[in-house]
Amino acid sequence: MYSRVTSLEIDPVRISVEGALARYREEILPRLREEEGYEGILMMATPEGQGLVVTLWATEADARRGNIHSEAIERFTTVFKAPPGREQYEVMFAEAPSLAAG
Repeated sequence: MYSRVTSLEIDPVRISVEGALARYREEILPRLREEEGYEGILMMATPEGQGLVVTLWATEADARRGNIHSEAIERFTTVFKAPPGREQYEVMFAEAPSLAAG
């Protein structure tokens, strides 16, 4: 399993963290779920707008493809204080609790 990790900072003057999450879930998440090799997502944020998005992928090629990633960055450009950073990692170990959809 591989991951793409995007670090970002939401501009709370333009949109709340909750508003940005709702917009992402509505506009991007359905399309992300259709991407080949997609296995899941973790979204984390502070009340001040610092955030991490970790998407999980079956293979390194799936993680690198990133068809929706560029579009998402473009669609959310007015939401960020600065352009998001992006890294890719191989998942070496994972143990996650069952989380209720929030």
